[in-house]
Amino acid sequence: MGRLTRPPALVVGERVRFDGQVRGVLEVTAQAAVLEDAEDPHRVVALIELFEAEDFEVLFRPERMPLPASSVLEALPAAAVKQALWWESHILEVVHGLPPDVERGREPREEYGPGTSLTAREKAKASELSRAGHPATASTVARLRRRYLKDGVAGLADGRAARKRPEFGTVDPGVVDAMRQAIKEGVETSTRTASYLIWRTKEILKQTEEGQAATWPSRATLYRLVEKLTAGTHATGSAVTRRSKAHTAAVPFGELTVSAPGEVMQIDSTPLDVLVRLDNGVVGKVELTAMIDVATRTPTAVVLRPSTKSVDASVLLARTVTPELMRPGWVDALKMSRSVLPHRRLLTLDERLEHAAAKPVIVPEMIVCDHGKAFISRNFRASCRFLEIDFQPTHKGAPFEKGHIEKMLGSVATMFAQFLPGHTGRNTDHRGRHPEKENLWSLPELQELLDEWVVARWLNRPHEGLRDPDHPGRLFTPNQKYAALIESCGYVPVALSGQDYIELLPAAWRAVNAYGIRINNRTYDAPELGPMRRHHSGVTAKRGLWEVHRDPYDVSRVWVRNHRGGGGWVPATWKYLNRAPVPFGDLAWDHVSHQLPKATEEELAEAVAALLTRAHAGPAQVAEGKKGKKNKPSKRDRQVTARTRATAPAVVSPQPEPSQEAADEPVAEEQPETEEPMAEVIPLGLFDPLEDPWRRP
Repeated sequence: MGRLTRPPALVVGERVRFDGQVRGVLEVTAQAAVLEDAEDPHRVVALIELFEAEDFEVLFRPERMPLPASSVLEALPAAAVKQALWWESHILEVVHGLPPDVERGREPREEYGPGTSLTAREKAKASELSRAGHPATASTVARLRRRYLKDGVAGLADGRAARKRPEFGTVDPGVVDAMRQAIKEGVETSTRTASYLIWRTKEILKQTEEGQAATWPSRATLYRLVEKLTAGTHATGSAVTRRSKAHTAAVPFGELTVSAPGEVMQIDSTPLDVLVRLDNGVVGKVELTAMIDVATRTPTAVVLRPSTKSVDASVLLARTVTPELMRPGWVDALKMSRSVLPHRRLLTLDERLEHAAAKPVIVPEMIVCDHGKAFISRNFRASCRFLEIDFQPTHKGAPFEKGHIEKMLGSVATMFAQFLPGHTGRNTDHRGRHPEKENLWSLPELQELLDEWVVARWLNRPHEGLRDPDHPGRLFTPNQKYAALIESCGYVPVALSGQDYIELLPAAWRAVNAYGIRINNRTYDAPELGPMRRHHSGVTAKRGLWEVHRDPYDVSRVWVRNHRGGGGWVPATWKYLNRAPVPFGDLAWDHVSHQLPKATEEELAEAVAALLTRAHAGPAQVAEGKKGKKNKPSKRDRQVTARTRATAPAVVSPQPEPSQEAADEPVAEEQPETEEPMAEVIPLGLFDPLEDPWRRP
């Protein structure tokens, strides 16, 4: 038994091969088809005969009539749209025999009924329209029918009404090209007005023969041209935004897929729009330096400093891999044990998390930064190499390549800084009348508030960039995202020891002389430096000098690497530390050095100590000079002292041993037993970075 096959379908408008000719299908009935013929107007062939022919083949099947292009119709005048819809009703009657929107069961008219060809219908429609006062030919109806079957109702509209005007009207293309060149030249320069761009355009045209022949438009046309060409470029606006727009990639933005905490992190610094009281009434602004994890949007470290230095970026790395401990006064709800973070599992890996706040500890694998001096410095790059972190700077003038940290710093100004006294706004237009007279926070207090706000608010706030792929309507908080990713990525704690802390400090190379080491007119010495004095370090690349690490915010001591003794660190103390027990940094020292260029080291130490004492006492507590003038510190003195004290760690000077005269003095009479005994005084020692802060007592 042969295989059953469905007979082919035949549609009006198809091209078929039959009886040695290529013919068009004019009409199809239940029993026969009307085909085109080379000798006669048409040929009627029975369907059974047509399908059984050996050379029968369907060569062309017209595509389904496209949907009307509504956007094209919306761009046309109302009269043109009305005319196209009027033609559509007549063309549909030619194609299908019935006009649209007719009653069900209505029979087609005789001239459009079954058995009539398309040619006959087109002639009938042309005659009908001509009698009704709309002159038309059969060829016109046929042309509109073919356009309707190809383009829909849009093909029936008058194309002249849809013609588009040139983008820049009748302006000479040479003028347009010259103005584009003028706009491009101003990307890296200072902002200028539209009149300058017009002048520069004319100068560019004068340099070429083609430009001299160009037609110069009117003044109004030129200003309209400037408005069109500078749209979105900020050519006459912000220079920073203009450079950023000009360096934006012309191709579609790519997307870096990040699936693990620490895989990609970004770091940046920006001025904080808040005034702080640095010390003793001195008001100033500070910079906010932060690092954010792209996968979880967690700000792993946030630091406030009067000015960002390379050592601050290195210290930021140390804070990133160090747990955030609970502070006095923080509520229990901020503990990691009370959060969504897997505290019990992490505690088995790192005991430091027992009293930690609800802030993830994330180890960076790659850090993306801009070309700021603090981030491309040798010290910061050395810190990244030391911690085995990939250092990836962005392209110059491309802040969008680290958009996550840019957005985060802007959010801090919106969500946190505006609630603080002394908020200045992002520019002078948004600044109040006297923000410096408000009740300002000090820098340590503001840092404490910012740390608490990050733990309490930011880490528990649903983030727009942290959506569930399977449920886009659900937002994750940074802590929730970290808890979700840790299930697949795990956690590897990295604890920084005192040795690591010293490694992150900036380095200098000095000789160890008989009197010690001199750095910036300061002498450092220690008994352990004995074997190094006036000896070669063995580092020939540095001419035998010794590697010295120092903290720019505390000049009281330095650390010398013992190249001959296994590479350990030898602490050396400033020789005149007892004259200035309060720690101060390079800023205060350099300020006094410029005031007293010929002073000795001992005199400089006394001057710095006196400066700090005068500033700490305040402008009201001053002493009379020799000539009756008050020794009031200058504004610059107070600013330097305040910025130094704001960034200096607390150091307690060693207490002197009791003298023999004090021991021989008579002992005071005993107090009555009813008197409450004095509490034991426990002195605070100096900070020792070599000591492990996490060891148990």
